[in-house]
Amino acid sequence: MMTLKYDVIVIGGGHAGCEAAVASARMGAQTCLVTMDMNKIAQMSCNPAVGGIAKGQIVRELDALGGEMGRVTDATAIQFRMLNRGKGPAVWSPRAQCDREKFIWKWRETLDHTDGLDIWQDQADELLVEDGCAVGVKTIWGVELRAKCVVVTAGTFLNGLLHVGRCMVPGGRIAEPAVPHFTESLTRWGIRTERMKTGTPVRIDKRSVDFSLLEEQPGEHDFHKFSYMGEARPLPQLPCWLLNTNSKVHEILRSGLDDSPLYNGQIQSIGPRYCPSIETKLVTFPDREQHPLFLEPEGVDTNEMYLNGFSSSMPIEIQVNALREIPALRNIKVYRPGYAIEYDFFDPTQLLHTLESKVVNGLFLAGQVNGTTGYEEAAGQGLVAGINAALKAGATGSEPTTTFTLARDEAYIGVLIDDLVTKGVDEPYRMFTSRAEYRILLRQDDADARLTERAYELGLASRERYYWWMQKKAEIAKIIDFCENTPVKPHDINSALETLGTTPLQFGCKVADLIARPQLSIASLSEIIPSLKEVISSPENRWEEIAEAAEIKIKYKGYIEREKLVADKMRRLENIRIKGRFNYNELQEISTEGRQKLHRIDPETLAQASRIPGVSPSDINVLLVLLGR
Repeated sequence: MMTLKYDVIVIGGGHAGCEAAVASARMGAQTCLVTMDMNKIAQMSCNPAVGGIAKGQIVRELDALGGEMGRVTDATAIQFRMLNRGKGPAVWSPRAQCDREKFIWKWRETLDHTDGLDIWQDQADELLVEDGCAVGVKTIWGVELRAKCVVVTAGTFLNGLLHVGRCMVPGGRIAEPAVPHFTESLTRWGIRTERMKTGTPVRIDKRSVDFSLLEEQPGEHDFHKFSYMGEARPLPQLPCWLLNTNSKVHEILRSGLDDSPLYNGQIQSIGPRYCPSIETKLVTFPDREQHPLFLEPEGVDTNEMYLNGFSSSMPIEIQVNALREIPALRNIKVYRPGYAIEYDFFDPTQLLHTLESKVVNGLFLAGQVNGTTGYEEAAGQGLVAGINAALKAGATGSEPTTTFTLARDEAYIGVLIDDLVTKGVDEPYRMFTSRAEYRILLRQDDADARLTERAYELGLASRERYYWWMQKKAEIAKIIDFCENTPVKPHDINSALETLGTTPLQFGCKVADLIARPQLSIASLSEIIPSLKEVISSPENRWEEIAEAAEIKIKYKGYIEREKLVADKMRRLENIRIKGRFNYNELQEISTEGRQKLHRIDPETLAQASRIPGVSPSDINVLLVLLGR
């Protein structure tokens, strides 16, 4: 038998696996990425888009930490938009439509040029465990890959089952095989598994679409992008298109409900609440006469288009006949139907915040195997798992006890992981800004301020990325200092203020006081205050990004400081460690549900205990009294 030895093995070449493998290798761990198909690295199985509400913040955090999703997205984007721009900056969220094939090959190029990282094309068949520790995997070709740590990022492939109408075919994605035995090699060691379901829409040939009957949705062309480094969007920028279903579409879809896997008993598992199939929309909202759809390009060199909003596992003929009732799609040709997929995932409450298993030492789980949905959520987990696997394996000379975690007031990735390991999941988990209680601290503009220095200390963020941030930090401070200390007089500026639609000054004030007004911005004021324009014009290639970051800090200073105070109070509970200090089953002062939940989760800190559903504030007070606090 052939045996290969590494520090870290990553199973699965999706978004979680790619980030995990690159992070591990860059931190000095000899790493092997095991994938079934090297030509489908970081495949976008559903929508070829990155970002969106809260997801865009995660991608910016990945970039700030030294991850690659942001740079790959910028290099392959064919449309960019900043969502929620009409609201406050706490919820601004970048989103990009990408060229699916170029995204794959950009990621492949990144992997191929990462020192210390090997790729092995094969299928993991069995997790190898010795003395309660993961020590490697055995593949279907009889190869043993040995390592100090194993990161499992298998996506939807574990016992995957595809559904189209009453047809069922094993598979991890359409035309790709499922992984039939690997789940069992984990559950035999006591790891709990359950089933989930997700789905994807029909793919359409754009040559068969009548675009004259659709509403065009162009992208944006300003300075915003995902990565804090590099150039933005070298590819041609393409529009998306808006359309709606109608009563005739709904009538045909309803006629096929008896053959829908979601309603005929084939699928028992839970699907994503926030990305429902079209048939679920009809059943949930029976009085709606139409539902919005978005026709989106899959790339600059392909005729394939993605029909966002029409996820379905209905019979093929039902899907196609229903869509032909939409005037613009009356003559459509499809490449393939939409389908649903059921797959295995593992209860994430069995994990530490490092994403290491509590059950098997040295085993890390990341991505959809933890019950999440979305490329961005997977990538965020992958990066954290890869970092911690490398640390545990002794990369960068670290002690095996060294770990990397992110707090809820530090990153959306921290919110994501804390939610998973503390609360678990009863449906595919998707990140939203509403899940973060400190979202004004977790803006898309300041991810580098929160995370880049930590990443540099780890050896993950490059020196170039670190110096890029330090220069930006100094420029932001210079702009804020100028604005807070530079006076303006009414007679110098009042006529211009009226032109900009804001109230004239009665008395002199500082520039920062003007920036605080909702009608004004640093950019608009720089046109009437020459000295401000001089301050923000350096460095020339980044002034817009830097000026925006400074402006947000000035405009929302009070809100930011208030939220920091709240976060600091909660951090005191985070510093009270309780793991191993109580036998919860013996604490009769705590509610029955509280005892059961605390026993099952076994939280690390009092703050984590306070976030467990079913653990009441009075239960937390009891623990504080018992601790002598």
